Amino acid sequence: MANVAVLNMEGKEVGTIELSDAVFGVEVNQHLVHMAVVQHLANKRQGTQKAKTRGEVSGGGRKPWRQKGTGHARQGSTRSPQWKGGGMVFAPVPRDYSFKINKKEKRAALKSALTSKVQENRLVVLDELKFDGIKTKNFVTVMNNLKVCKGLVVINGNDNNVVMSARNVQEIDMIPADRINVYDVVKAKTLVLTRDAVAKIEEVYA
Repeated sequence: MANVAVLNMEGKEVGTIELSDAVFGVEVNQHLVHMAVVQHLANKRQGTQKAKTRGEVSGGGRKPWRQKGTGHARQGSTRSPQWKGGGMVFAPVPRDYSFKINKKEKRAALKSALTSKVQENRLVVLDELKFDGIKTKNFVTVMNNLKVCKGLVVINGNDNNVVMSARNVQEIDMIPADRINVYDVVKAKTLVLTRDAVAKIEEVYA
């Protein structure tokens, strides 16, 4: 098991924690991580783009000129793709980009992403994260103490004071432990987990 220092909100070490090898010490599978990230981004796509084909553009029912004798190329409609205002060839239509991957593959991808953060020394374990009130300045101070400028903070539960304090901080995302996903973990330069969040993640994925 990997031993990681536990820091308080002042950035001082207050102990250590043993991370479960079943979650934070697996063999990293880059292919599964890539699949999970692609799936996450694909599922976020709205797929509402639409353009009209020549059959959907209004007008153009009359042949613009006779077939022969004009010196022009033959044309059947002013709404053909080569005309200004004409339809689009192979126009995009609304579609669903989402796809599914196996649950075991998704779990393995998340474990690989978490393990990578441990191996790269980009995992910070926080003893606790609590505020008496909603104050963005307090959250920024904690991030500065931890030397985190671009990262993902994972908490257990949904503490309103903490969530609201972190909402307007740029390049810092916050997510509850039960909603952690591969994309957010991979995107974050530093992963910050509270001690309770570590316990929750190990309980669910170990």
